Amino acid sequence: MELDGGQHSERVVYDGQRSAWLEAQGFRVLRFWNHEVLKHLEAVTEVILKACGQETPSP
Repeated sequence: MELDGGQHSERVVYDGQRSAWLEAQGFRVLRFWNHEVLKHLEAVTEVILKACGQETPSP
């Protein structure tokens, strides 16, 4: 998972290339804007859990 601040809007090509490389290595890339995490943490957590194959947090 990566949190993106405003500077990432200026590095779209680089971020895309880096994400493609990471995915080619077997990683899954999830990107969230900083404000999404700060204002919508529960929704972001749900997306991450679904990406991990979980619907609810495990203890």
